[in-house]
Amino acid sequence: MRGLKTILFLIISNTFMTFAWYGHLKFKDYEWGKNLGLISVILISWGLAFFEYMFQVPANRAGFKGEGGPYTLVQLKTIQEAITLIVFMLFSILFFKTEKFAWNHLVGFGLIVLAVFVIFKKW
Repeated sequence: MRGLKTILFLIISNTFMTFAWYGHLKFKDYEWGKNLGLISVILISWGLAFFEYMFQVPANRAGFKGEGGPYTLVQLKTIQEAITLIVFMLFSILFFKTEKFAWNHLVGFGLIVLAVFVIFKKW
């Protein structure tokens, strides 16, 4: 159960993170965001990042073996990075319709999925 909670919270956390890091690039497309200055954009992004941390910290605590969870620190980081790329890819497709994924992007993401397998493999 803690493993599932960890993954769910990491998905939510990474969704907030992706909006904080890249969502502001679309603000100019909306009436309310056309004239925002850099400081305003930074503050909005910082506010979104707060919610990222509200899920990231509990996810890591629930998932880390040292806190009673099922994952090592390396496994936690690997899961987080894989989720980050999946969320980013979906975000890019849904919000930045001009962004296209080429074969090399998919191969690169596939190699990261392979890295997850290697990290979790018991040798």
